[in-house]
Amino acid sequence: MKNDNTALLVMDMQSAILQSLPEAAQLIENTKQVIAKARIEQLPIIYVTVGFSRGMPEISPRNKVFSAVKNMLAALDMQEWMRIHPALAPQDQDIRVVKKRFSAFTGSDLELILRSQQITHLVLTGISTSGVVLSTLREAADKDYQLTVISDCCMDQDGEVHKFLMDRVFPRQAEVVSLANWAV
Repeated sequence: MKNDNTALLVMDMQSAILQSLPEAAQLIENTKQVIAKARIEQLPIIYVTVGFSRGMPEISPRNKVFSAVKNMLAALDMQEWMRIHPALAPQDQDIRVVKKRFSAFTGSDLELILRSQQITHLVLTGISTSGVVLSTLREAADKDYQLTVISDCCMDQDGEVHKFLMDRVFPRQAEVVSLANWAV
């Protein structure tokens, strides 16, 4: 049965980011399956990518993480860098959001879209667990969204951090389930 208030967030599944993960193939396959299930259930799918304007005026020198990679990013074609992995590519009806920080809400129109669509339940997937997933989960919880995290559709460079977040931190604010146990 379709839940009219639920949306799937596919976050930072950009080819440029995924190529840095040694075990990305399994994450891609799992995420492909959750997207297919969401399509069958007719859930809105929202693709969130991180990206910046030419010259990256959004990046402050006071931001430790983003300012550290600003020079490397400045040399790249930002549209190509933001491209979602082809195996997970959005369809025409899917919503696309560009964010400017770790949280899917920061610098994007995500909250406006969610309110407009009357979405109150977010299903989170993405890379990395300690980045976009953690930041989005915390902000969404503060905004009173119901949250589900699909554990095997998230990944982190540090497997121990991923496990700690899934087992100890996320359950305080979200339902954490495997892809096999996710029921729409």
